[in-house]
Amino acid sequence: MSEVQKQVPVTGTNHPKQAVMKFFGYSLIGIFMFFLPISINGSSSIPLDHLVTFLRNGFPTVVSVYIFVIIAFGAIQPFVNRSWKKSTVTKVLSFFKVIGLIVAFMLYLDIGPNWLFSPDMGPFLMESLVTPVGVLVPIGAIFLALLVSYGLLESVGVLLQPMMRPIWKTPGRSAIDAVASFVGSYSLGLLITNRVFKEGKYTEKEAAIIATGFSTVSVTFMVVVANTLGLMEKWNTYFWVTLVVTFLITAITVRIWPLNKMSERFYADQKGDPEAKVERERFKVAWQQAMKVAEHAPSIYKNIWLNLKDGLMMTMSILPSILSVGLLGLVLAEFTFTFDILGYIFYPFTWIMQVPEPLMAAKAAAMEIAEMFLPALYAAEGPLVMKFVIGTLSVSAILFFSATIPVILSTEIPISIPKLLVIWIERTILTIIIVTPIAYVLL
Repeated sequence: MSEVQKQVPVTGTNHPKQAVMKFFGYSLIGIFMFFLPISINGSSSIPLDHLVTFLRNGFPTVVSVYIFVIIAFGAIQPFVNRSWKKSTVTKVLSFFKVIGLIVAFMLYLDIGPNWLFSPDMGPFLMESLVTPVGVLVPIGAIFLALLVSYGLLESVGVLLQPMMRPIWKTPGRSAIDAVASFVGSYSLGLLITNRVFKEGKYTEKEAAIIATGFSTVSVTFMVVVANTLGLMEKWNTYFWVTLVVTFLITAITVRIWPLNKMSERFYADQKGDPEAKVERERFKVAWQQAMKVAEHAPSIYKNIWLNLKDGLMMTMSILPSILSVGLLGLVLAEFTFTFDILGYIFYPFTWIMQVPEPLMAAKAAAMEIAEMFLPALYAAEGPLVMKFVIGTLSVSAILFFSATIPVILSTEIPISIPKLLVIWIERTILTIIIVTPIAYVLL
């Protein structure tokens, strides 16, 4: 689908000093919190992770009560606002949220079957996944406000525009979706994608590419995965490799079935509104876009409150699902051959690529379809190269049933579960092939 060949007009370059200070000041704080590891008490990690660790260790009782309250509200909410009736998928997820609340209740009161209290079952899930995510997502949302609300996001979108159509076959504006997902969340990215698609600015094919190729979990979730796998000392290597591999795989999947055969129609057969291209003075246009956003951005206090509120709502939505689906995944992994069987889809590739413990790695790869954290939990004691491969795969595969697949299905983007499963298999295999040699070279 061709785009309108017109240049975005370049206007004056004088901008209020306050907007310039907002852009640089808030953006740099956000970058510092997410991307600059520092050492505290002999532990090297990003400042956001240090802050979360301080809160967990300093206020364990408060954190414990907070986590239970969040799970309870998250399990009850779909029935209060009646969203559980929206579709079959939401009905199933709402059921799992109730199961998550029951499991949390049993863990807190120390009642239930012995297997639930095995160190590698309920307690491990709660300590290694639910609690870190429950604290990290809202705190991370506060600092994400500094990254996404004061012009950095828009300027990056303009600068990346020349790459998007040739490499990923999407408009330049989709760079915003990609960055929003990586520094924000898949739910934020999918929200943007669905809205822009319904406005006639993406075709069905472009919307599907963006939803399945860009809407990955955010940096905050990556911190949890890296922590679980003991990769925080190599955080920058892990982050940048994962980012590059994720989008490299998307560049491949857009050229193979099913994405390459999807329709070029716009939503509801609209005429469509292709974007204007920036073909000259790109840096000046990027600066203007950043300043425009910074000038009209809400106050820092309002912005932090809105993002904290969104972070808490997201945490309420995902914690009970993570606990129930995560426990189901651990039970299936421990007591059944489900993931052993699914793992044989990927075993030839882990073996050929010489991933350490190839069968274990293949099984971990298969677990990702249930919940993106499960592979990290399963591979936490494995060799370093395998942990790096699995940590990257947890993010780059993108699609999993506890969150991203239901969110995609709740949008207007016309893509079915069978096609989503095919895309997941493609992304998983490609990750194993691409990242394994990188891991051997860099680690």
